[in-house]
Parts: sequence; structure tokens; C-alpha cells
Amino acid sequence: MIKKLAAEFIGTAWLVLGGCGSAVLAAAFPELGIGFAGVSLAFGLTVLTMAYAIGHVSGCHLNPAVSIGLWAGGRFPASGLPGYIIAQVAGAVAGAGILYLIASGKAGFELGGFASNGYGEHSPGGYSMTAALVCEFVLTFGFLFVIMGSTHGAAPRGFAPIAIGLCLTLIHLISIPVTNTSVNPARSLGPAVFVGGWALQQLWLFWLAPLAGAAAAGFTYRWLSRQDPAPVDVTGG
Repeated sequence: MIKKLAAEFIGTAWLVLGGCGSAVLAAAFPELGIGFAGVSLAFGLTVLTMAYAIGHVSGCHLNPAVSIGLWAGGRFPASGLPGYIIAQVAGAVAGAGILYLIASGKAGFELGGFASNGYGEHSPGGYSMTAALVCEFVLTFGFLFVIMGSTHGAAPRGFAPIAIGLCLTLIHLISIPVTNTSVNPARSLGPAVFVGGWALQQLWLFWLAPLAGAAAAGFTYRWLSRQDPAPVDVTGG
């Protein structure tokens, strides 16, 4: 178990550093900024690369919502949830800390939103709390639905990371303007720890909606595909 938790810690740190780092360091870089599309791709690539790197070790959850969804879908034991979630949260904070050390190395650095998730005046597009709640619930539902299907024992072997990474990219393309995209409570908590204030005050939504959406997806897919062969890891092993 210690190796699984270490893998989740490293993988989640990579997700936050790569995804949030692309937003903080590269999204609006003068004349060459990667924009929303680049940030969306970066988040997808973090999951894609880590799925192949640690999928055979821990399953590469990197996300409390994924762990909860897999539990609801009968793919992960409840006894493993506390350790996985703690490792993911710690990894997210570590990834955000590394990003802070890098970003603050530039003269005139201002923390700003630091890729935190928000709604209302802290939504990139000014979307309401209700819109954010619906968006995060539905998109996390879709994310877990794809994860459950692509890692099904009857799915093509070895392609799950591609489907999952592209799904996360699509999710970001849809929802960055709405909430800056969470679908991952740990990813939301990491930057919020450094921003404090409003980011911590609004953090409840980015735990509640993703966890509820993930659980709903897990239960739904379990009902939809009752004859599920033995669970496989995300690499199809």
C-alpha cells in the first residue's frame, strides 16, 4: 500500500504542476501564450502520461472523485479511500508549492488567482454558483463514466489512458470559462491553500459537486454493465 500511496502522491503533484502550471506560467505569456486550448491539453497530458507511468502501481486515480467513483462502481475497496485521498491531497499541495516556488522566481510576481477554481466574480466568465455546481457535477459524471468504460475488462487493452486523457482535455475545453475546471477536489485544494480567502471559501463546491457526480457515475455504470469482468488498471494490464 505504501507504494500505491507514494504513486498517487507523485502523480497528483504532477497533475497540479503540469495542469495548473500551464495556466499560471504559459497561458497568457505575451504573444506566445497557449490559452485555454493549451491548458486543456496540458491537463489531459498529465493524466495520460501518469496513467502509463503508475497505472500498474496504483491505478492512477490522482483525484478523490475518481477514487470515490471507482468505489461506487465496485472497482475499489472502501478501506483504500482514506489513504488514497490523503495522498492525493498531499500531492496536490506539494505540486502547487513547487509551482509557487517557480512562479515567484520572476520579478514583479503577483499571486493572483493562481489557477484556483471559483464561481461568481471568481469565475473566468462570470458564471453563477448554480452554473458552476451543475457544470462540475455533470462533467465529473462524464469523466467517471469514461473511466469506468475504458477500464472495463471487455474494453480494448492499453488504450484507457488515451481515452481518459482526451476526456479530461474535452472537459477543460468546456468548463475553463465556467469554473477554471476542477472535476478534482485535490486539484482545487492545492492552489487554494496558497491563495486563501475566497478560494478557500468557495472550495466546498469543488469537493461537493465532483464527489457527488463521480459517485452517481459509478453507481450508474455499475447498473448499466452488471456483468463487469475483473477490474483492470488504466494501462489495460
